[in-house]
Amino acid sequence: MRRSNACYTLDVTMSTSWVVLTYRVPNEPSRHRVALWRELRRAGAVSLQQATWALPTTASAVLERVTRLVERADGDLFAFDAEPRDAGRLEALYTQTREEEWLEFIRECVKYEAELDHEEAIGKFTPAELDEEEQSLERLRRWFRELRARDVFGAPSAPEAEQRLKSSAERFERYADRVYEIGGAP
Repeated sequence: MRRSNACYTLDVTMSTSWVVLTYRVPNEPSRHRVALWRELRRAGAVSLQQATWALPTTASAVLERVTRLVERADGDLFAFDAEPRDAGRLEALYTQTREEEWLEFIRECVKYEAELDHEEAIGKFTPAELDEEEQSLERLRRWFRELRARDVFGAPSAPEAEQRLKSSAERFERYADRVYEIGGAP
């Protein structure tokens, strides 16, 4: 349903089931609230209001982890299966959040490639630098897999992010070839 001047109209796009989680935990120590916030964000949940989150049922594997965190905090967790009357709005909010994550990922890939350009420009072709850059690329690959796993509706920038990751991997390979060519790596 959409609210418009206190009048409701039915939205017929009810395609995805959702899990709505709400919890109560003590204010202190704050580490419990922070851990819950981080876990829910990592899972891709969308904050509806304080201590109330929604995520598609397909992404609900997080429920066990959140349950353990709430129990550790001596709190209460309530989980509800839900089919929103305005699923389109919730889907759009979820996709918008994924889009923001993809755009951040793309920016990080751009930074990574700029870092490789910089190392090449200053002639830093050492095995240690190669290892560091390879670790950074692996971090990007893990991040990409995590984002792709929770992007259940297909945010618009996902294909660009995939292409950017490929570009970053190709750029790393060129840098690695230079390190080996110069003799900086065994």
